[in-house]
Amino acid sequence: MAVEEEGLRVFQSVKIKIGEAKNIPPYPGPNKMRDCYCTVNLDQEEVFRTKIVEKSLCPFYGEDFYCEIPRSFRHLSFYIFDRDVFRRDSSIGKVAVKKEDLQKYHGKDTWFQLQPVSADSEVQGKVHLELRLSEVITDSGVISHKLATRVLECQGLPIVNGQCDPYAAVSLLGPSRSEAKKTKVKRKTNNPQFEEVFYFEVTRPLSYTKRQFDVEEEDVDKLALRVDLWNASNLKFGDEFLGGVRVPLRVLGQAGVHDAWYFLQPRENGGKSVKVDELGSLRLNIVYTEDHVFPSEHYTPLRDLLLHSANVEPVSASTAHILGEVCREKQEAAIPLVRLFLHYGKIVPFISAIAHAEINRTQDPNTIFRGNSLTSKCIDETMKLAGMHYLQVTLKPIIDEICTEHKPCEIDPVKLKESENLETNRENLRHYVDRIFNVITTSGVRCPTVMCDIFFSLRESAATRFQVDQDVRYTAVSSFIFLRFFAPAILSPNLFHLRPHHPDPATSRTLTLISKTIQTLGSLAKSKSANFKESYMAAFYDYFNEQKYADAVKNFLDLISTSGKWDQKSIETPIMLKEGSVKLTIKRVDGKGSKGTKGRFMIKRAQGRNRFGMKNFKKRWFRLTNHEFTYHRTKGEGALCSIPIENILAVERLEEESFKMKNMFQVIQPERALYIQANNCVEARDWIDILTKVSQCNRKRLSTYHPSAYLNGHWLCCKLSADTAPGCTPCTGGLPANIQLDVDGDRETERIYSLFSTYMTKLIKMQEACGSKSVYDGPEQEEYSTFVIDDPQETYKTLKQIISAVQTLEQQHTKYKRDKFKKTKIGSQEHPIGDKSFQCYIRQQSESSTYSI
Repeated sequence: MAVEEEGLRVFQSVKIKIGEAKNIPPYPGPNKMRDCYCTVNLDQEEVFRTKIVEKSLCPFYGEDFYCEIPRSFRHLSFYIFDRDVFRRDSSIGKVAVKKEDLQKYHGKDTWFQLQPVSADSEVQGKVHLELRLSEVITDSGVISHKLATRVLECQGLPIVNGQCDPYAAVSLLGPSRSEAKKTKVKRKTNNPQFEEVFYFEVTRPLSYTKRQFDVEEEDVDKLALRVDLWNASNLKFGDEFLGGVRVPLRVLGQAGVHDAWYFLQPRENGGKSVKVDELGSLRLNIVYTEDHVFPSEHYTPLRDLLLHSANVEPVSASTAHILGEVCREKQEAAIPLVRLFLHYGKIVPFISAIAHAEINRTQDPNTIFRGNSLTSKCIDETMKLAGMHYLQVTLKPIIDEICTEHKPCEIDPVKLKESENLETNRENLRHYVDRIFNVITTSGVRCPTVMCDIFFSLRESAATRFQVDQDVRYTAVSSFIFLRFFAPAILSPNLFHLRPHHPDPATSRTLTLISKTIQTLGSLAKSKSANFKESYMAAFYDYFNEQKYADAVKNFLDLISTSGKWDQKSIETPIMLKEGSVKLTIKRVDGKGSKGTKGRFMIKRAQGRNRFGMKNFKKRWFRLTNHEFTYHRTKGEGALCSIPIENILAVERLEEESFKMKNMFQVIQPERALYIQANNCVEARDWIDILTKVSQCNRKRLSTYHPSAYLNGHWLCCKLSADTAPGCTPCTGGLPANIQLDVDGDRETERIYSLFSTYMTKLIKMQEACGSKSVYDGPEQEEYSTFVIDDPQETYKTLKQIISAVQTLEQQHTKYKRDKFKKTKIGSQEHPIGDKSFQCYIRQQSESSTYSI
């Protein structure tokens, strides 16, 4: 989800590899081991949770998580929890990385020390304060000063144990000061509107006495205001601290007025006195990305160069190929290139061109596509994008079965457990291999058309280049579909969204053995047993040393490398797209639906209740396929309700004020609407996106909707009293109907620009290499030997165009940053004052005062 900033769209995303934890403190009991899991949190909102690793003080997780971040945040946090025998979760420690520090760890495997988790340090949100210093004349005619402190509102306070009933405590800090005043408690909101004013006397005349001694005039600049936010709790443990700010009164300056937003901070010395190394550490790899995307016309020169790549002769002189040459890793270039070419429907000609060039450079058919070239990385990425649902429908059922059954399949005599039988294990493994081999080799009809077209091109180029080798037309395709697609998906099903988490060690071992066997079966090697270093694998493979397996592989490869033969839209097998547990309530409509949400509404209420409340929201298991959207009482039970995809008229967010609940959205149908609450903001966005995509082409989709509920006789959004009133807000539009390839072309072009900008020195060096090749026919200089340059003149011409386009975009980014810096007002709602920005605020105010004078 993009944030609009003055004609610019800003996207935030994060990709995290949660590796392992080590040296977790032992459990204080006879059994020292713990059952630990790790969560990923945006501030305090959990957006991902790993599986539980049982009985370990050094748990290995090996899980990847990627998400588009739909809101602003201050910290990316990771918590390690322990689940005891009573299924109670207790926190062990946490890692909290500030947003501004994420770039320090970009793409690096880093060990982070776990820090103690304390209620006093778990803060989020911001507060709006107004301070005003005024003169007051006392009854005796003496001038005194009073500080008026206005607590206006807070935003984004944490929710504690499912509730947030906040109030503010305001006190003035200084010599002999102990005054503390409180606002009223605001019930059931984490965005309270206080609008309360408190007065403090800050300058006392010399005649003022207290406790029988004189109090001299105070130095205002040495005083500070303290505002703490608390959650009013009914528990015996007392109220919970939500965060606070300390505002030195010197911010008042000469004007005597200060109006600003502040980030709430942890309480000083709030953490427990625990040595850092006593809690253990966590290994993470974090890649946080911010894309600042300009309007489309800014990218036209670079985008045109990229999309013309397939037509350039030779293709090594094209813009896309040059990107692969200058990037440190081919994968860096392949990801945005594939997404861009898929978006514009040019992926097949581009991959065909670079594959044809690579095949012509290959001397031995046995080494075809063996390296990590731009071609192989681009095909890998295309298969991941276009083939993900193909994998789901082909492999997911059998992978789920293997992970659930836990049948012993170890065939290495050295690793065999005493209770296991070698022949039984071999039979279990052979049964699994046979079933997976059969579902793969009979799945050709479901292979996506774009993959078939690419495989057809590979097959034709390889057969033309190596006419003597009759098998090369098969191995050119099998090296991708088996070696780089099916085998890795079997080996690591969590990375291909076939399983939610990394399998347990025993199941992972089973999948490794299956993957090795399937990979060898698909390779069509002449001496297959020799492919295995392990004697037990060679012996096991003898089971499959029959011609019927080779014939089945060849028939499958023939089928998927025949261009344009199969139409994917004709496939009627339901494909599971998403499932999960969320809360819902149903709003029914009597009569026919029309524009907006017309019809008479009746609310399905919980028994014995006369209005909407928490009890109306039932936790249900939702399941979405390309055919229908269903919900069930629990996972695995029959559907309580089934909604055909063609009946979904709109999917939109529901404003929080409707039910005082966050992360809500609505699924609107002709005769009723579902109000659904997701578990967190990322999950809500995912459900909205996938439901919108699958229903985008429905003929009766609505053009307008109501973003809030109809309560107390009127729509909360537009205040209209008629429950049949048409929608007041345009529906979200512009999303592509293709659920596999939801790509923003401008965003991908921006990412390619960023890569070219990062590797500008290599572009210049490549220009030098072109000049060297043009005038010197001798041995190639070593510093230029890494570049593939078939035509120096054509390559130089393209490089010049690339550098020009990149420099133009660089100027646009520089201007944007300069203008944004000038307009940034520290202390505003968008840029609250934090622990590091206070001095910047003072300096900004000082410069503003100087300029005014």
